Amino acid sequence: MTAAPGPRNLITDVPGLLVGQAEDAAARTGVTVLLPEDRAVAACDVRGGGPGTRETDALAAENLVEAVDAVVLSGGSVYGLAAADGVVSYLGARGRGFGLVKREGVPVSPVVPAAILYDLANGGDKAWGETPPYARLGREAAAAAGLDFALGTAGAGAGAMAGALKGGAGSASWICEDGTAVGAIACVNSQGSVVAPGGRTFWAAPFEVNGEFGGLGAAGLSAAPGEWGLSKGAAAPRRNTTIACVATDAALTPAQARRLAIMAQAGLARAIRPAYSPFDGDVVFALSTCRRPLTGGDGQLARLGAIAADCLARAIARGVYEARAWPGTDTPAWRDLPA
Repeated sequence: MTAAPGPRNLITDVPGLLVGQAEDAAARTGVTVLLPEDRAVAACDVRGGGPGTRETDALAAENLVEAVDAVVLSGGSVYGLAAADGVVSYLGARGRGFGLVKREGVPVSPVVPAAILYDLANGGDKAWGETPPYARLGREAAAAAGLDFALGTAGAGAGAMAGALKGGAGSASWICEDGTAVGAIACVNSQGSVVAPGGRTFWAAPFEVNGEFGGLGAAGLSAAPGEWGLSKGAAAPRRNTTIACVATDAALTPAQARRLAIMAQAGLARAIRPAYSPFDGDVVFALSTCRRPLTGGDGQLARLGAIAADCLARAIARGVYEARAWPGTDTPAWRDLPA
């Protein structure tokens, strides 16, 4: 087998994993749900200075939780954490979750960690009073889960800004020579820029495959220290975050999944300048659907981590490349930059 992107070039090329998305166009926000077909081993790595998360502590290798029922990425800042409530109710109603007490009348407990990004100030209608849309969007995204999903201004990337450009949701995959699958999904709302100063070239250009985000090559990738290009000019706490998930079908322990998440974080730093700032809440989850044995031990894990980092860099660039500006606004998208 020749190593190459999977047939969809999406994280759903990892067997056993589905993705669903839902948006509220008026509010300029949305939700992305990663839904494994069976409970999946999970881990999380947080690098940003202003994260917003749910149940990430439970994923530590020394703690009780060894598998999750879904992972939620959401817009809406603190309001968006309620998207996981919607996914929990959706899964619980279908009997999916951890059953500590297996007795009639005792519901299961779906384990659904989540991370959010800040899109409250993007001009959408946030006058939702006591009924923010996120629980509803979480249920809708879970119900829509499948193998194909939209990139760009979609899901949790619907209201995102990547530096001074319209951000979005992106994904990429890689199938190794032995058939092991690796994939990534990212919702890009960074303070930093995804393109080099003075042009349109993505920082992730050296990792591009088959022209998946424009095929411009890596010419012009240079910047002086402290030169960020199309970053957000006026950084403010909790207004920026890239939230992401990487996945593989190789069977990992929680500790190995954590190492996969840590290594995958390198892809975020390759694709965004700067990354992990005090103003970003950068979070990367890792999932293992355990469909294939990890036959190569730590050596194979190291290779999968390196590939996951490449996939994440590609996913970030694809999310911005596919994004479209909101109708009736002057927010620039990558495609609006001079050629």
